Amino acid sequence: MRLLDGQVALVTGAGGGIGRGIALRFAEQGAAVALHCRTAVAAARETASRIEDSGARAVVLEADLRDEDACRRLVREAAAWGGGLTALVNNAGVQPVQPLPGMTAAQWRAVVDTNLTGVFACTQAAAELMRPGGSVTHIASVEARQPAPEHAHYAASKAAIVTHARSAALEYGRRGIRVNTVSPGLIDREGLAEAWPEGVERWERAAPLGRLGRPEDVADACVFLASPLASWVTGHDLVVDGGVSARPTW
Repeated sequence: MRLLDGQVALVTGAGGGIGRGIALRFAEQGAAVALHCRTAVAAARETASRIEDSGARAVVLEADLRDEDACRRLVREAAAWGGGLTALVNNAGVQPVQPLPGMTAAQWRAVVDTNLTGVFACTQAAAELMRPGGSVTHIASVEARQPAPEHAHYAASKAAIVTHARSAALEYGRRGIRVNTVSPGLIDREGLAEAWPEGVERWERAAPLGRLGRPEDVADACVFLASPLASWVTGHDLVVDGGVSARPTW
């Protein structure tokens, strides 16, 4: 028996990277998957085709998560397609680099509206439709606790996501809905080692497990949190960073 047999999941930001990995893993574990995208439509459709070729169900839905009404429409469309909604993975996000001293309010809002407000709106909409046993997982970041330079807007949004999940776990728990976060460390992607060799080297040197993360590492954590194995886990932040955050900082 697969861990997610019979589930219907919505994965936001499923056009590439971590989102693609989550969508594929959910399908492997038996879920029907609605893949959300905003601009990476072709990539999301390619992933959906891979899922369908494996014998699972998939659909691609487009929405701008900075728009509250679009978030609600997205969740309704996913539930209507799947005949219900049992799992939501709030993965969509942006991570621009901007020094704090010169950051504008517009640049701040562009990150917070996508990374935090979209999570709030999608979670609220999904919880209205879910039955007891439903789960919501936000993709946060190790930067929620250990921010990197020039990431003030990103780190603040991810810290807020962690606390939002704990708050939502308190309020939705009586309905039988669980809300958790997964906080990844540095996840490998095509071209990363060439574009940022010194950062990759520092991470590999700092990680007790000696490597970067893979999208599948994050996906497996999300599968666990959506599965019956985590039926008594809510309000929790599951750090997936190869052990980097366990290292002393002195």
